[in-house]
Amino acid sequence: MRDLDSIIKAYDVRGIYPDQLDEDLAHDVGAAFVRVLGVSAADGGPGAVVIGHDMRPSGPDLVASFAEGVREQGCDVVLIGLCSTDGLYFASGSMGLPGAMFTASHNPAEYNGIKLCRVGAAPVGQDSGLRDIRQMIENGVPSSDGRIGEVRSQDTLADYARYLRDLVDLSSIRPLKVVVDAGNGMAGYTVPAVLADEAGLEALPLTIDPMYFELDGTFPNHEANPIEPANLVDIQARVRETGADIGLAFDGDADRCFVVDENGDTVSPSTLTALIAARELARYPGSTIIHNLITSKTVPEVVLENGGTPVKTRVGHSFIKATMAETDAVFGGEHSGHFYFRDFWRADSGMLAAMHALAALGSAPEGTTFSSLLTAYERYAASGEINTRVDDQQAVTTVIESTYADSDGVSTDHMDGLTVDGGDWWFNVRPSNTEPLLRLNVEAKDQQTMENLRDDVLALMKGGA
Repeated sequence: MRDLDSIIKAYDVRGIYPDQLDEDLAHDVGAAFVRVLGVSAADGGPGAVVIGHDMRPSGPDLVASFAEGVREQGCDVVLIGLCSTDGLYFASGSMGLPGAMFTASHNPAEYNGIKLCRVGAAPVGQDSGLRDIRQMIENGVPSSDGRIGEVRSQDTLADYARYLRDLVDLSSIRPLKVVVDAGNGMAGYTVPAVLADEAGLEALPLTIDPMYFELDGTFPNHEANPIEPANLVDIQARVRETGADIGLAFDGDADRCFVVDENGDTVSPSTLTALIAARELARYPGSTIIHNLITSKTVPEVVLENGGTPVKTRVGHSFIKATMAETDAVFGGEHSGHFYFRDFWRADSGMLAAMHALAALGSAPEGTTFSSLLTAYERYAASGEINTRVDDQQAVTTVIESTYADSDGVSTDHMDGLTVDGGDWWFNVRPSNTEPLLRLNVEAKDQQTMENLRDDVLALMKGGA
């Protein structure tokens, strides 16, 4: 019996290949996906599924098995081959088809996974289909006596590049030198098409300095996980050595982008969220901007200053995307480096975020550095996310709340874990969904206040561990 609880996560299917995720499971996920979502034409659905994969060696075999499961349910398959996750979202949105992306994102080489979406790149999570897919697999996916679906292949890279270029115009920016660390992931495939001229588009005034563009799912240089500081050391050094204007570091499936300024310093995703929010509000005045509760207070401040409406959500892309749909928000940002765009089917795109950063810097006056451009969006000192092993997460959270809740001028919020706000400072403690961990984020007006608060809360967490 498969331990599906350890493989079918909150937002996707993910596990070690082939011990947890193998071809048989991929086949069953494909078949159950068609049935649960009513994809087949016989059920009134679109009648086809678009499938892509990243550079992991196990991808093609898993895709073939998933596609067979789809076809056996009477559904056609459109194979787009190698792509980034936002490339799969583009295909789903532009074709009007549900999709499946085979990737384990930033996870190590031994992993693979499946990200599923409905028509128009709408997310499939535990509450929107994954739980039912798991249940059907456990019970046995019913066979279909109807037609066997057909397979066709389609190259979507050039159309993807053209679509993004239309969303963020880079043609008139000043020349920039840009270091890009693809981490041997899919940005090595998409950056040449979007930011260079390999897709036959107009050449841009960008000099790209490529790092680790060779597609290699064994990640021989470093893990393709830019949220970990150790994986940014190489690009930081290259930016400093070459005098580049900016650095861009992507994760394995290129749906996240982290930015490095001209000094080699990492730009907080909250800072980038505020910058992009201001740009989108200039384009769509008075719009709503979504941010999760871990992003800096700078974000809602900048949104209000630019005439927009900030809306806070829980952490997680399914909450961001659902709230964007409810509010018709133009943009959403998360502390983890995910950025969502209404013009991109409310899906996240690391490439679009990178293009906004390039457009902002490239349209600034000659001599403007990226670090100076960002000073308006860097107003607080932040701890970053700190994970602590805690066996009784609820008991420790209760102790923390009782310690701070009765203080003057302090408010608490339970939208996602515990948020305690003291005006000039705040912190959030929330449990991991999959591990006995508490995650702490702290922000304050100055570095010393942040460090003192961080250490006090950590002491309470470790005392209850």
